[in-house]
Amino acid sequence: MQLLRILAFPFSLIYAFAVYFRNLLYDTGILTSAKMSTPTICVGNLSVGGTGKTPMIEWLLNHLSGGSKLAVLSRGYKRKSKGYVLAQPTSTAEEIGDEPLQIYSKFPEVAVAVEADRVKGIEQLETSLRPDLILLDDAYQHRKVKPSFSILLTSYGQLYTKDWYLPTGNLRDSKSASKRADLIVVTKCPPDLDNECQLRIIQELNPEINQKVLFCTLEYDKSLKGEKADLSILDLKNKGVTLVTGIAYPKPLIEYLKSQEIRFDHREFSDHHYFSGKEIDFFNSRPFVLTTEKDYMRLKDKVENLYYISVRHRFLGEGKEVLKKRLENLSN
Repeated sequence: MQLLRILAFPFSLIYAFAVYFRNLLYDTGILTSAKMSTPTICVGNLSVGGTGKTPMIEWLLNHLSGGSKLAVLSRGYKRKSKGYVLAQPTSTAEEIGDEPLQIYSKFPEVAVAVEADRVKGIEQLETSLRPDLILLDDAYQHRKVKPSFSILLTSYGQLYTKDWYLPTGNLRDSKSASKRADLIVVTKCPPDLDNECQLRIIQELNPEINQKVLFCTLEYDKSLKGEKADLSILDLKNKGVTLVTGIAYPKPLIEYLKSQEIRFDHREFSDHHYFSGKEIDFFNSRPFVLTTEKDYMRLKDKVENLYYISVRHRFLGEGKEVLKKRLENLSN
């Protein structure tokens, strides 16, 4: 795989030029970004997957001031439907995508919609629901919309400054596009990341004067959820666990389970993988299947003895207070 990426380097130069040229058209005003009447918060990254966008959307929904009518707009990656779809209690991952379904399952009072064209999606939400605030999931590179506030995520283990363009690397947007962010959040940090290490990362990212860099770590839930009664993570020590992941970067989860002295057989699939009948049959032959919350959206009602483990962002230092203050200023 690594050899293929090296051989693909000439194509990455072509891709990099295309990205640069597209951004130049927007930066010079030849192409324009629409300013929508409803305030919008964009959460995204410069790379393909693995930075924790969905947990960040969930964090925002949990901490935005009460009383506001909120909506989330996503592309609904790998869904099998087309156009604008508003999540309903009967919606499936095939209809709206696994991540939007995960968000809607946790926040049924929030309007969750999918539409590849973000302008059309926002217009639909404004016409039918008139929300006070719209969260744009994975929309940083979609410049047809000019958001009110942009949060750029980058993973501690693969900062965008140390990455390269597709297909040799994982970057899908220009590194200089980071200048458009109002806030940069370094995700998946070690929980004990000290101030000296944080300062080195800030120097590496070299933010603009008006940009703030925050740090957060992943925090896994001690309680496992499934169709049956909830279990504690400690209950897994005496079980034959099959771990099933279809996410971009399962390493943090693997390390967490090992730290809890959980023994498991790992079945790894590509991000957003739709499981075949044969794979479902195999999972049903296993005594206990553990998966991520996102994968659970595609596996529930199909696999017996299936449980998932939730994950959330926890900000280091004063990061939580800084972000909450920025959100308060946005709503005022």
